[in-house]
Amino acid sequence: MSGNSAYSSLLSGKRGLVLGVANQNSIAWACARSLASAGMEIAVTYQGEMMRDRATKTVAELGEVPLYDLDVQSDEQIERVFEEIRERWGRLDFVLHSVAFAPKAAMANPFIETQRADFLTAHDVSAYSLVAIARAARPLMPAGGSIVTMSYYGSQKAVPGYNVMGVAKAALEATVRYLAIDLGASGIRINAISAGAVNTLAARGVAHFRDLLKITAERAPLGRAIEVDEVGSAALFLASDLASGITGDVMYVDAGFNITAG
Repeated sequence: MSGNSAYSSLLSGKRGLVLGVANQNSIAWACARSLASAGMEIAVTYQGEMMRDRATKTVAELGEVPLYDLDVQSDEQIERVFEEIRERWGRLDFVLHSVAFAPKAAMANPFIETQRADFLTAHDVSAYSLVAIARAARPLMPAGGSIVTMSYYGSQKAVPGYNVMGVAKAALEATVRYLAIDLGASGIRINAISAGAVNTLAARGVAHFRDLLKITAERAPLGRAIEVDEVGSAALFLASDLASGITGDVMYVDAGFNITAG
């Protein structure tokens, strides 16, 4: 759907916040580009001044895009960012949560060696942050809205090298289901996209990532790995009124890899 003129006005008049744009290869950026191509007005967060220039250069092609410094482990920063959005726009229609992190040791070492502090950090950033973001977004969605987060198949099956992040993604998917119950009364939908192996900066931090790409291409019904823009198209759909009856769900965008036997 990205760049397709047939969808150029599908999200016209809607405003969305995208968390997690790291560079032009990131899933969050593919989603932001797809949403903007369908008419959504976009704001983007980055973390820390060191990332500001990278984020600014990445989103430049979209024109004037509001940028906000946000550390999702800080309740004060979350409150400040959403207050600034309220002052700028008055409301939100969509939030993309594409944020995950685990300390390097927790990804590199066997899962059984995961340290308590690393386990808690991975869950705080990768799962709890969705709760905090949804809570902050709800008052800005008085007429309803859509929230989408990013997961991976390692939440359902043990993927070599994914380690504590797989456990955090399992928590994230459960979080989506429980938030769907709490947000539904406000007309707010929340869903996860489980993206297949795709070549991003974050994915390169996973041991055996190149093997995952090869295995995906061999086993997926479509006979290939996915393209990052295909995730962007799924986000566009979930942000639109076409998905008005979908909440608490996990949408697989993985060329069918998840349906195959191990």
